[in-house]
Amino acid sequence: MGTSVYPMGVTRYNPDKAWNGYTLMSVNGVGTVLIDMNGNVVKTWVALQGFPSKLLPGGRVFGSLGRRENQYGYQDMSDLTQVNWDGKIEWTFNRLEELHDGDKTYWMARQHHDFQREGNPVGYFVPGMEASVDRGNTLILCHEDKYNKRISDKRLLDDCIIEVDWEGNIVWKWSASDHFNEYGFSETAKNVLYRNPNVHENGGGQSDWLHINSMSVLGPNKWYDAGDERFHPDNIIWDSRESNILAIISKKTGKLVWKIGPDFTETKQLRAIGQIIGQHHVHMIPKGLPGAGNILIFDNGGWAGYGAPSRTSKDGTKTDLRDHSRVIELDPETLKVVWQFDGSVFGGMMDITAKSQFYSQLISSAQRLPNGNTLIDEGCSCRMLEVTPEKEIVWEYIAPFRSEMPFIYRAYRYPYSYVPQLETPIETPVVPLDNHDFRVPGAAVGNINHITKVEGTWGMEGKMDACVTEEQIVD
Repeated sequence: MGTSVYPMGVTRYNPDKAWNGYTLMSVNGVGTVLIDMNGNVVKTWVALQGFPSKLLPGGRVFGSLGRRENQYGYQDMSDLTQVNWDGKIEWTFNRLEELHDGDKTYWMARQHHDFQREGNPVGYFVPGMEASVDRGNTLILCHEDKYNKRISDKRLLDDCIIEVDWEGNIVWKWSASDHFNEYGFSETAKNVLYRNPNVHENGGGQSDWLHINSMSVLGPNKWYDAGDERFHPDNIIWDSRESNILAIISKKTGKLVWKIGPDFTETKQLRAIGQIIGQHHVHMIPKGLPGAGNILIFDNGGWAGYGAPSRTSKDGTKTDLRDHSRVIELDPETLKVVWQFDGSVFGGMMDITAKSQFYSQLISSAQRLPNGNTLIDEGCSCRMLEVTPEKEIVWEYIAPFRSEMPFIYRAYRYPYSYVPQLETPIETPVVPLDNHDFRVPGAAVGNINHITKVEGTWGMEGKMDACVTEEQIVD
């Protein structure tokens, strides 16, 4: 946030311009939290730690119960579970793998980062596309341990996607390591990967080589309607944080049919986008929402990628660096950026300085709302923004929760009708504070009322500047 003391909760809210509803967020160390537009907590599911959690019609919540101990596994969640408003379990899946951790033997889903229930392609609200609550299949992003000598001689924490029916039977499976030659790694990157495929101490040295962190179905879209088979509604889009790859796979064959990254210098179109680094929540905006068919990306920046060792990467891992984030809306056919949000909205002395005011190195998300606004989760800062297409901030929220390591993994906005158990809340506008006038109680106001002497000097750009040469007198 750039300062150590700042207001929390809802800091600005324009009900006339916002798309009003409930916001569900997965808060590390707190649980799954539902708030209204004024930041009032209306429900907390403490046991659902959410990786992420999603709201279903009727006040139901879909998320994860339990997590594998770090000494045995990295970011493995146990039971993917649907609960009702009162917390009663209505559906659960944990039968991917039987584990033997120490003296314990048990079944686990090994789910991580994403899942989608049939009926809705992306997990957030889409008019006319409600996720099933009492039937249907579920796509789940999971982990499995593998060895693949084409990639490395070390044990891989491989990403896989499974589809399970309502009874929990696995009816389809895709494994990332099976398609290594399709990802476009350079020979240099392959050598780096072989030596260090992102080895973690957790889990006894598992190698999280791709770290896929989002996965969704394309759903009906204009590209397929026009005859482009790459965008079949059943095809699956995902992104790999560690490699800077964004891809669509064919549900039928498992092969990649669309990809950008890891190298964004390969073509003129990719250079115009600029290097995407450590991205999250890549998905196609569903039909029925403004921008439908475009791809929405939270481009984190931070550090990611495999390549040649350099002054900033001694072993060729995490070679791409950038100290600000951006949200990109991308045309998947032309690769043209049609909309972008970054920290330049907040202003600053220089463009790069301004951009650093919007930065989440990890986690985070972006959701297109029915009125054309975009809900953005700047997860590491525990800040959420709703912005108009013109980039006006019409809602801002800074999570006030206390935990040892607070962050908001992902956040979604849903209509009030999704929670029939509650009365529609009162929407009270929040006018943003004027930072120049706001003071902590007891602090000096600090308005300058007199300058005793000013001498003219010439600045670096040859313009006359005012330079204070004697002590300023302040209130």
